[in-house]
Amino acid sequence: MYSDTEVSRLPRIPKSHMHAAEWKIRSRSSKRLVHYLENKHVPLNLLEVGCGNGWLSNRLSEMKYSTVTGIDISKTEIIQAQRVFPEKSNLQFAAGDMQSISYAMKFDVLVFAASVQYFFPLEELIEDALLRLKENGEIHILDSYFYCPADRESARHRSRIYYQSIGQEEMADFYFHHSAESLKRFHCKYLYNPKDFRNKILGRKDPFPWIRIQRP
Repeated sequence: MYSDTEVSRLPRIPKSHMHAAEWKIRSRSSKRLVHYLENKHVPLNLLEVGCGNGWLSNRLSEMKYSTVTGIDISKTEIIQAQRVFPEKSNLQFAAGDMQSISYAMKFDVLVFAASVQYFFPLEELIEDALLRLKENGEIHILDSYFYCPADRESARHRSRIYYQSIGQEEMADFYFHHSAESLKRFHCKYLYNPKDFRNKILGRKDPFPWIRIQRP
């Protein structure tokens, strides 16, 4: 958990912080997302699934004509989000998962930022998310690793060792190592691909892909 002061400043964080490098990446990815959405120049109703402490939902609510709902199963983080980012006419937070959102509510954009790794199976998550979109709606997945099928087992082992090292081995059972192969049957486009040679030439080293899935 971050302090309220730290959350209010995210994604800006002191260089001395143990996760400073990760937050630099998330700062860049959030700016890319906001720039992309603002360029639509239309009112947007957004749902962030797995919003955590709410920093990104709050940033998205600063876009002109946006309406944002942030949900997370962690009541502790939702309470902090509500405390740090008081509810505005275009921003609300709720504890729960997607099943707590009525199918009657339709969104222009669903955002999964650093959260899809906590859902399984991925295909069912995307199918459910698509049902909650308006016509021409979009799902955006960012700040999450996708693993080559051949690397997934070794990645699971590394994750378990990591969670053991911080005394939370049980968390390894809730972290899923998805492969991008799971998304092939959907209408996907990489808006940022870390493996693209052009990004390598330009020195862009952010490790997470940015994937857009459109409602067919």
